[in-house]
Amino acid sequence: MTPFGVFPEKTASDLARQAVGDALVDSGCVVDEIEFVAYANAAEGSMGGQHSIRGEVALRDTGLLGRAIVNVENACASGSTAFRVACLEVASGAREVALAVGVEKMSYPDKGAMLATLNAGTAIGDVPSLIERLGAREDRSIFMDIYADAARKRMARNGLTPEDFAKVVEKSRWAGSLNPRAQFRQPVTVDEVLSARKVVDPLTLPMCSPMGDGAAAVVVMSAEAARRRGIGPVFVRAVEITTGLGDQAGPVAADRAARAAYEKSGVDPGDVHVAEVHDATATAELGLYEDLGFCAPGDAAALIRAGHTSVNGRIAVNSGGGLLSRGHPIAATGCAQIVELVDQLRGRAGRRQREGATVALAENGGGWLGDDAAVAVVSILST
Repeated sequence: MTPFGVFPEKTASDLARQAVGDALVDSGCVVDEIEFVAYANAAEGSMGGQHSIRGEVALRDTGLLGRAIVNVENACASGSTAFRVACLEVASGAREVALAVGVEKMSYPDKGAMLATLNAGTAIGDVPSLIERLGAREDRSIFMDIYADAARKRMARNGLTPEDFAKVVEKSRWAGSLNPRAQFRQPVTVDEVLSARKVVDPLTLPMCSPMGDGAAAVVVMSAEAARRRGIGPVFVRAVEITTGLGDQAGPVAADRAARAAYEKSGVDPGDVHVAEVHDATATAELGLYEDLGFCAPGDAAALIRAGHTSVNGRIAVNSGGGLLSRGHPIAATGCAQIVELVDQLRGRAGRRQREGATVALAENGGGWLGDDAAVAVVSILST
């Protein structure tokens, strides 16, 4: 994973080259051993004008040309979708060693164009009605209003408070301060979060994930390939993907993807030691505690208040800082979650290490359609 942040001088190719190079070194592979690449990117078409062959262009100086390269675009879940594609290539026996790469370049001078790109993560035809229904402003992403609306409903339904959301940020920023690749490295207090500029009630600025640039890459190989290389592997137990139900009633996408992943892996929510979840806002993280089965419906506040989701809590959630502090370069996020979980499972996360971690979960959501995320991917890893 590259450092995440605002790097106007770096191109998508620069970021990809760095992440791929580091992943190859970490895996003990050379470039000639990579047989397949799934390349994730969400914004380069609309922002940089590069459509269709983004991966081939971004990776042409890495030595990977000549391999099979597949381009993946699936909103904020692009990186985790690419990870699933790479895993399926290996699990099917079609390839022995594959690579998933997520890259995003978001630091463009034209902020209006980037906001339009973000808003395209929902049905374009729905945006005017969403703006009217939510009382949204056109100078910010519609997603902040969507998350704020969900937060107000959770506050009314489950007794959540702005202080609970601020505690999520405080936890996230402390973890980010221990992650040298995080976009935000400065701890904050609950009071500082609550007194910060209001974006849309009840969200203050630190409660919202930032835009930024970054890349992450993951090497996936067969168990036999790992054995031959003398690698103590982290096993992929499940990578399950589903879409939201739009306006239909039913469990949300994250809930259904998690249930499928638990069934596939034989893992229960209580078995998970460390989790990376899609905290595009602090309020979203609390909702995901319930969607992923980490607590009963209505009990998310109790988890954060008791410190059960801190680095050394019952389940360490977003030990790398999450989207709130590590940053959220859209298509890089899903792969960055896997990087953090592998570091945790290999015991090399330094001061943010969750002791005894052997089972990990990643949840990566993308887009919005009707009353739910458009897509959700849940991955389960273990030693």
